[in-house]
Amino acid sequence: MTTTASSRPSSPGIDSAYAWLRLGISMLLATIGGVGMWAVVVVLPAMQAEFGVDRAAASMPYTATMAGFAVGNVLVGRAIDRIGYWIPALIASVTLGTGFLLASLTTSILQFTLVQGLLIGVGTSAIFGPLIADISHWFNRRRGVAVTAAAAGSYLAGVIWPLAMPYVIQSEGWRFTYAAIGVVCLATMLPLIMLLRRGAPHAAAPGSPGSRPVQPITLSPAALQVLLVVAGLGCCVAMSMPQVHIVAYCM
Repeated sequence: MTTTASSRPSSPGIDSAYAWLRLGISMLLATIGGVGMWAVVVVLPAMQAEFGVDRAAASMPYTATMAGFAVGNVLVGRAIDRIGYWIPALIASVTLGTGFLLASLTTSILQFTLVQGLLIGVGTSAIFGPLIADISHWFNRRRGVAVTAAAAGSYLAGVIWPLAMPYVIQSEGWRFTYAAIGVVCLATMLPLIMLLRRGAPHAAAPGSPGSRPVQPITLSPAALQVLLVVAGLGCCVAMSMPQVHIVAYCM
């Protein structure tokens, strides 16, 4: 049965000016932190040449990054359920920036792969699924717009960083580029996350003033989760080949 929605916000803070400010900060965070998903693709040719490995071995850092990203989304998400967004996000951002700094010092493809997976991949996870979940609590009437805008930040990163990085790589090398990214992440993401310390407001119960229209769904939460995972795998596996190899192919 569909309930009736009111035009009033469901709780102080929801649909407020602060909610829109928080969305802007979230998009900026995702655009900066999203470099963790794209940087390894841009440095792949230079990194492969320096380590003297074949393309299969050179692709392992990206694989490790995505594995860490997947695990991190679950771990960070569970932490956020318990203590809120900003503390897990702060830790993840430190992990991300530190990962780039350490990756710039690696001396083998194995070391580089481990750092990409355990630090950069896990660190990047806080600015995707958990960030989207957090911003959804702050909107009622424009929740769809807010969620898609927050998700778009990581893809803006896929536009901005691959355009900027080659100039630095050509002049200073991939190691300097990675170290510079680490410094940028630490210098920008930590202050931005500190602006997100306010706890999420309590949403209105379905049917109460300010609640959104609720459409019934026949699937259980577990079944819906499984279907979303399958859809995500199908989507991302299809994108994996061009995302990893397109830069090296074009050079």
